[in-house]
Amino acid sequence: MTNKSDYVISRRGFVGGVVGLVGGVITVVIGLPVVGYIVSPALKKGSDEEWIVLGPAEAVEIETPTPFTFSQVKEVGWRRVRISQTVYAVTEDGVNFTVLSDACTHLSCKVHWEDPRNGYICPCHDGVFDMWGFVVAGPPPRPLYRYPSQVENGQLMILVEA
Repeated sequence: MTNKSDYVISRRGFVGGVVGLVGGVITVVIGLPVVGYIVSPALKKGSDEEWIVLGPAEAVEIETPTPFTFSQVKEVGWRRVRISQTVYAVTEDGVNFTVLSDACTHLSCKVHWEDPRNGYICPCHDGVFDMWGFVVAGPPPRPLYRYPSQVENGQLMILVEA
């Protein structure tokens, strides 16, 4: 009587194991780069900050909101896009400046200054902000965002995320 070893496998079992092993290797070889490509934007270092020149500080009249437009290149996921933004600069004395975002704090609609109403008006839901960006009426939950600003060599600058 011949005793078969417990370690002998059938031809079908051997071929199934080899196919599984080759399939696993192919999955790892192709899968790791794909996972790296998908996850890499989330693993990048946080954004740096940079000072952006808006224009001459003397262009801002006292207690008159003055719009400035700037653009910057940002990486959004895997794409590099140029984003243009508008900010409003206000001063009481020509020395200290407040620079406000034009994005409403309710749903990020773009606000604009209206002289007759003496405020920034949000066209989406009738939000109203005063000259310094504080909420006067409507649904906005908080004041307009204030950018850190400084004047250097007569140029008004703001600090933004790069």
